[in-house]
Amino acid sequence: MRCTNKMTLLGRAVSLVLIALIFTGCAGGQFDMPYDPDYEVSSFQLVDTRNPALAVPFATDLCIVTQDLTDDENVDMSKAGAAVLCDVDKSQVLYAKNAYERLFPASLTKIMTAIVALKYGKLDQVLTATASVNITEPGAQLSGIKVGDRMTLSQALHILLINSANDAGSLIADEIGGSEDGFAAMMNEEARKLGATNTNFVNPHGLPDENHYTTAYDLYLMFNEALKYETFREIIAMNAYNTVYYDKDGKEKEIAVKSTNLYFKGDFHAPDNITVLGGKTGTTNAAGHCLMLLSKDTAGESYISVVLRSETKDDLYGTMSELLDEIGK
Repeated sequence: MRCTNKMTLLGRAVSLVLIALIFTGCAGGQFDMPYDPDYEVSSFQLVDTRNPALAVPFATDLCIVTQDLTDDENVDMSKAGAAVLCDVDKSQVLYAKNAYERLFPASLTKIMTAIVALKYGKLDQVLTATASVNITEPGAQLSGIKVGDRMTLSQALHILLINSANDAGSLIADEIGGSEDGFAAMMNEEARKLGATNTNFVNPHGLPDENHYTTAYDLYLMFNEALKYETFREIIAMNAYNTVYYDKDGKEKEIAVKSTNLYFKGDFHAPDNITVLGGKTGTTNAAGHCLMLLSKDTAGESYISVVLRSETKDDLYGTMSELLDEIGK
């Protein structure tokens, strides 16, 4: 009995020591990991550099940007704000410039809109348009959705991602989030879960707002997550889409949209060893011209690339092609 009691006391003592080590940080060193949107880098960078192995389970399948990694001779960034190029299969950063600078994302916002919609909605659920689709922002891309119109989430996502229609974003937000504000809160929650702590969304489409921002690296995190959904991959690979939905009186309305991706239109061409599989465009006066792509090389390896805040479309696609040309070097 005495032996049993001693062993029990010893076990309790060991347990207390282990608990103390865990909560005081004695085993691996104690350091602060602030978790708020004002911290300078995304959460995937908050690791104890004294023991890098601790980071492996946290971000083992992600590209980690620690500093600028550029090629000034071959990639002209003089007319763009930020860029990132990652080898998806090897989780390797091939290029990074201003990856953590907060910028306006324009319609690249819709990548997160799609993530939330696909995670919390059903493709066959019917959405009914409210007054939120009446967007009056000058120059805003619209598909012509009217109050009372009805379409499925699948149809709305196709119109959102292929044609970058802002009214489709509002339609999705109202149905999935109850309101645009409610949906934006869901977007921000999902961004935090992905480690995109330099991001804050206030709407589902990316029309300008000083409190609506992200970074090139955070967009990489979001795009990488979105690609896990087969529906998303299928839609961004399409260069056109035709469908029929219904107005408030049940009458059919036809719509035909084309991709805003100029690689798909043939206006610009990727390097010979690269095939553009799909992507998302974005343009506002505040954000400039933005583009995010999924591409593959001749060996079948996949790459994610993003260029933000280019001055013109020519600059945007020129810089993106130079970026893609870094693959294989």
